[in-house]
Amino acid sequence: MQHTIKPIGFLHSCFKEKFAIPRQPQLAPAARGVLELVPPFDRAEAIEGLEQVSHVWLLFLFHRALEDKPRLKVRPPRLGGNATMGVFATRATHRPNGIGQSVVKLERVEPGRLWLSGIDLLDDTPVLDIKPYVPYADQVPDAFNHIADAPPPQVKLEWQDTALQQARSHALRLGEPLVELIEQCLAQDPRPAYQVPEPGRRYGVLLWDVQVRWHYPEPGRIRVLEVVAA
Repeated sequence: MQHTIKPIGFLHSCFKEKFAIPRQPQLAPAARGVLELVPPFDRAEAIEGLEQVSHVWLLFLFHRALEDKPRLKVRPPRLGGNATMGVFATRATHRPNGIGQSVVKLERVEPGRLWLSGIDLLDDTPVLDIKPYVPYADQVPDAFNHIADAPPPQVKLEWQDTALQQARSHALRLGEPLVELIEQCLAQDPRPAYQVPEPGRRYGVLLWDVQVRWHYPEPGRIRVLEVVAA
């Protein structure tokens, strides 16, 4: 028997491209978005009671990574992007059915919209379901994962003076914690681990409606160069 699954909403996210999205939720608390629910779930009845919940699970589609041929092994970033591992031992975006899950903070609830933070979802991501986070059931004190037993190490980040001024100006215009978002995302070093960055090479990413550019003056150190309107 086949079943048809339809999105219950779409996420409007600060992340406009895949590059620099945190590899797990909650690693960038300043990452924000709004989940717009579609009919009939945009009615108040569908979210009644969510005001009593601090966090929710989102089940969603990796809509930019859907594939016809399933992968049995993938190359997770945690292993440097070169070593392979069974797909079910990872949270890689290349899933058999393209389904992802993230626990995110629920900032505000209103009919048809959920305001979220700590997200790791791309803009326009189709959301399939919402489930409340239940601390006593969802936390497992003695759980372990020897592959990913701690957050990824952070790199040192510094600002060009003009770039910091630009970021603060855009943050005021957007009403968003843009400076914190840039610091939290770039400190995790979005560059593929197998790449050795050249000091002269510039990297860039689109966050909200601004283009952030940076380089690596030396390995393990990022300097933000400019934050300009896209």
